[in-house]
Amino acid sequence: MHIINYNQKYEKEVVDLWNKTLIADPITIHKFRKQALFDDNFDTELCFIALVMDRVVGFLLATKRKFPYLERGLEPAKGWINVMFVDKDLERNGIGTSLVEHAETKLKSMGVETVTLAAYSPNYFFPGVDKDNYLPAIQFFEKMGYQAGKESYSMSKDLHGYQICEDTMDKLSKAQEAGFSFLNFEYKYALELLEFLKNEFGGGWKRNALISMQNNTAEDCILIVLNSEQKIVGFCMRMIDGNPMRFGPIGVKDEVRNFGIGGILFDIMQLEMEKQGIYHLYFVSTDAPGRRFYERHDVKVFRTYVDYQKTI
Repeated sequence: MHIINYNQKYEKEVVDLWNKTLIADPITIHKFRKQALFDDNFDTELCFIALVMDRVVGFLLATKRKFPYLERGLEPAKGWINVMFVDKDLERNGIGTSLVEHAETKLKSMGVETVTLAAYSPNYFFPGVDKDNYLPAIQFFEKMGYQAGKESYSMSKDLHGYQICEDTMDKLSKAQEAGFSFLNFEYKYALELLEFLKNEFGGGWKRNALISMQNNTAEDCILIVLNSEQKIVGFCMRMIDGNPMRFGPIGVKDEVRNFGIGGILFDIMQLEMEKQGIYHLYFVSTDAPGRRFYERHDVKVFRTYVDYQKTI
């Protein structure tokens, strides 16, 4: 077995092995190219293929930023192992260990001090390590010195026959009496919304809305909340990756949370999705408080991820 830097002649073999091993996350060549090869920070020096007699038996993609990401900048001391997999027929032969050691050595030579598994923004394949579908991966990385952090959750909901409940309708009436209005996005709010998102939630949220505006989908995919002074105090959207069923993010200003604005906004978005014939809602990642919020709206967890990091 020997390890080489990424060579595109092995592309189909890499994707085929991905689909053989990461069975909970099948992928197409087009998605692989879009999220890996065409990411701004892709570097062949951080992408490794394990070969046995010129056959692909393992793969690892690592990342260190070459271009700043919004307010996070270059994060010079951070690196990521985005994805790794090994042919199941050849597990426990040191292939995975060699791939990870190659990545850690190269990342360390580039100034990286902390390596995070999977959760690379904005083009992550996974928000962490799936503890149910890939338990052997968790056991492997823990042996390699990676330490567990917080959990995050993928959640989903069937929207067939969705109706806004009476409790939400009562809250909506009270919110409207207090001067709040819930609107589909219009481009006259574009600059105010972008500034609101940057100031309240950070550049990543601004970027999601900006892309939707650039793609001319914002009027269909974004809802906003105005207060009595006609200022934006809440927001939610969907389709951040082009999939109409993908919900999020959602957020409201702290000062108006006592009015239940977030829950009203979420329920209105669900109804808007059903109106458009979108009968399934999902999102990839939320934290424990987010999970509690969504479970109150009958959204169910379907995957649980664990954050892992290592100081090198």
